[in-house]
Amino acid sequence: MPDRTLLRTLRDRRRRADRRYGARLLAAAVVAAVAAVGFGLLLTLVVGRWRPLRRLDVSAAGRLHEYAVSHRTWTALLRLLSDLVWDPLTLRAAVVVLTLWLLHRRAWRLAAWSAVTEVTGGLVGLLVKSVVERARPALQDPVAHAPGYSFPSGHAMTATTSFAVLMLALAPLLPRAWRTVCWCVAVSSVLGVGFTRVALGVHWFSDVLGGWLLGLTVVALTTWTFEAWRADAGRGRAPVADGLEPELTETVPEP
Repeated sequence: MPDRTLLRTLRDRRRRADRRYGARLLAAAVVAAVAAVGFGLLLTLVVGRWRPLRRLDVSAAGRLHEYAVSHRTWTALLRLLSDLVWDPLTLRAAVVVLTLWLLHRRAWRLAAWSAVTEVTGGLVGLLVKSVVERARPALQDPVAHAPGYSFPSGHAMTATTSFAVLMLALAPLLPRAWRTVCWCVAVSSVLGVGFTRVALGVHWFSDVLGGWLLGLTVVALTTWTFEAWRADAGRGRAPVADGLEPELTETVPEP
């Protein structure tokens, strides 16, 4: 009888775990779908030159540009953040270092997820830019310049994928009390990147929004794939905010 009770308890736990995993997996799929649909809709409006969106872009660019021209110290700070701290090369270098460290820790699959997410984000962004071929804002007395096409913002997309990769990979190593703080810093940085690009006059607001949505779509899809692998491997699943691979805290997380 005790054995039957134990078996029943174990089955109930597995069922509850399966239900929780199914709900989380569905949530990841919903996030990816919403982000993809949102980006597709935005792309349609941008290509179709929807007037309300165009007015919003022009209004935001004009007001922020006026402030940037008249406040050069503020503009210099924005350029420092955009061109150095939050520059795509800086963020990608951070992800490369993370990937190499994960390989050193023998966290092979997490390292592959990190590399694939970052590379996919960059390639998809370049592909969309080359297809849409949207011109950047042309403002009088520009305070900054940027090469290439405008939609979507490469800075915004790279910030979205890079900070997501860094947080999802390293969260298990952070004290629980600091995880929320670090997530807030990451989200604020992503939003800050978008603001600097519009304020410096090198992107329209819709470019930045497109970068955020496209980056979120890439992260959601690759994370969904990683979680599916964990389920197939019989590994438990932690809340996404706590990181993708709780075993990273071990000396050798993967055999």
